Amino acid sequence: MIVILTKDVKGTGKAGDVVKVNDGYARNMLIPRGLAKEATDGNVRSLEKQKKIMAEKQAANKQAAQELAEKIGQLTVQIVSKGGDSGRLFGSITSMDIADALAEQHDIKVDKKKIVLDSPIKETGEHQVKVKVYPEVSADLKVNITVEQ
Repeated sequence: MIVILTKDVKGTGKAGDVVKVNDGYARNMLIPRGLAKEATDGNVRSLEKQKKIMAEKQAANKQAAQELAEKIGQLTVQIVSKGGDSGRLFGSITSMDIADALAEQHDIKVDKKKIVLDSPIKETGEHQVKVKVYPEVSADLKVNITVEQ
């Protein structure tokens, strides 16, 4: 029997795949649990329509993300922290600090998990930080760290 998977099924396929499975497996396991539906002509057309709509949404989201990445690439975030005279900070600047400063100074909300730091920043000066806005779309944000006087 040929079915359209509505959810990911381990060993069978991912949601949206059209797969051929044994009749008993489809009737007794997949269809009753809502994991699949029979691949009739109407269901296949509906699936193709949904895939087209999803592709258009992803393209629009990616375009918006590229515009946001260009905007972030032109910005500089100022962070003031406590530190010594030698340029070392008493603490460190984390991705959460950078996300908070970006939201406060430029009204751009970015999840702290999307800010990529190899290690927390512990020195003053200007640093380049990568911000992953969308899969395959990232921007370099300038972070200027100064010592509190």
